[in-house]
Amino acid sequence: MRQIRFLLQILAICLISSTATAQEKARIMAMGDSFFAFYRSSGQSIPDIVGKALKRPVENRSVSGARIIYKLPLSGSLGFNISKQYRPGQWEWVLMNGGGNDLWLGCGCSDCRRKMDKLISKDGKRGEIPRLVAKVRSGKSRVIYVGYLRSPGFGSPIESCRDDGDELERRLALMAKRDKGVWFVPVKDMVKSGDKSYHAADRIHPSVKASRKIGQRVAGVIAAN
Repeated sequence: MRQIRFLLQILAICLISSTATAQEKARIMAMGDSFFAFYRSSGQSIPDIVGKALKRPVENRSVSGARIIYKLPLSGSLGFNISKQYRPGQWEWVLMNGGGNDLWLGCGCSDCRRKMDKLISKDGKRGEIPRLVAKVRSGKSRVIYVGYLRSPGFGSPIESCRDDGDELERRLALMAKRDKGVWFVPVKDMVKSGDKSYHAADRIHPSVKASRKIGQRVAGVIAAN
């Protein structure tokens, strides 16, 4: 009898532990493009670093090549449309980025301001990005929108996009100021002229070093709020 009771106690403990593990779901979600998706396979993406810094799980739904404005329905539903990456849930925080592929690939370096106006208006109030942020905020989640790194000045394919990147982020900052539940986190100050250590070999995506520092910066905002 004692052995049976002992086995039942062990079984009960295991069931409780299993239930607790199942209930420990991610309360932070990340959505965006390759800026968030890079290094996911090695656990060193920006969302991965956020989770490690906070000791909390982060669900990373970002997709390399994703855009804010994306009209193809099938591939869009697979995450190439950033808005389709969102899943309603009890998210405390939603980490977002996006817009870079729309400007760099979507406008072909011609008439980018017209595309930018579709992404977000000059006053930060209208456009696809504010619309997506409002959708996420309607679920009571707080939002952190993360900016992009800048070219180190060594023949990067995105060198000519600097001014457009600055204008996009000026508008994102205005959007964030309108809502106490939204934070804009710029990271362009991390890259000093001539310092290639913050970029991967393609000089577009973040290096592992940059991914770590950006993730820690984002985690710091969450920890402080």
